[in-house]
Amino acid sequence: MSSRNRVEVPEAKEAMDRFKFEVANELGVPLSKGYNGNLTSYQNGSVGGMMVKKMIAAEEKRMANGQ
Repeated sequence: MSSRNRVEVPEAKEAMDRFKFEVANELGVPLSKGYNGNLTSYQNGSVGGMMVKKMIAAEEKRMANGQ
């Protein structure tokens, strides 16, 4: 089964992967490279949700600074 997730800017894939692992580490989610079927939907969702929350906060800060 192929993944529906894709990075819109292929050059950013490596950075997004690093970001995902950084967030998972902060949340205590034992994310590993490759298959993570041993994790619950809640664990995986918390990583994705926190990534979105951090990206929105960074963009809001950038916008507030007039960039």
